[in-house]
Amino acid sequence: MSFELIGKKIGMTQVYDDENNVQVVTVVEVGPCPVVQVKTKERDGYNAVQIGYGEQKEHRVPKPVLGHLKKAGVAPVSTLQEFRTETPSDYEPGQILTVEKFKEIEKVDVIGTTKGRGFQGVVRRYNYAGGPASHGSMFHRRGGSYGMCQWPGRIIKNTKMPGHMGAVRRTAQNLKIVRVDSERNILLVEGSFPGAKGGIVTIRPAIKGPKV
Repeated sequence: MSFELIGKKIGMTQVYDDENNVQVVTVVEVGPCPVVQVKTKERDGYNAVQIGYGEQKEHRVPKPVLGHLKKAGVAPVSTLQEFRTETPSDYEPGQILTVEKFKEIEKVDVIGTTKGRGFQGVVRRYNYAGGPASHGSMFHRRGGSYGMCQWPGRIIKNTKMPGHMGAVRRTAQNLKIVRVDSERNILLVEGSFPGAKGGIVTIRPAIKGPKV
């Protein structure tokens, strides 16, 4: 079953299972996601479904996008995204996809953007140990030697150096679904996944199985 839904990370909490054991879960508001466009291999070169998520004021949506949404009979949305599918005939513009689609799913993959950390040094970014903390060492949190004096006279590619940290796309795989709340469009996922509270995430049925 190949489909994806867009959601918003609400935060983390804990719930109790049937045996009264504590489970740490992440709360995600999933959908509702209206289908905006259905792409077919004959017309577009590949099979895909474009969906939307979130409310948006009409004057904040670019006019070409607004016309695109009105053609499908969809109200202005804040996020547009598409996913590949082998059965585009199962979808039609204006159709609403909800968290109900995860009722029969046991595990999911969650794709999110990690928290941005700004410009960081190698100690924070790569867990370098750093140098002596005593006075006069002149080497506390630096990265050490980076290049050569004469040959080849440059810094080798992929050398770990200070730089921008975070704000990258990451996927957490095989997360167990603990509870599906259809009335409030809420999905409880066991454990944690990348992203800040309020961040937009993509949720799909798990692609890979657990390692044996």
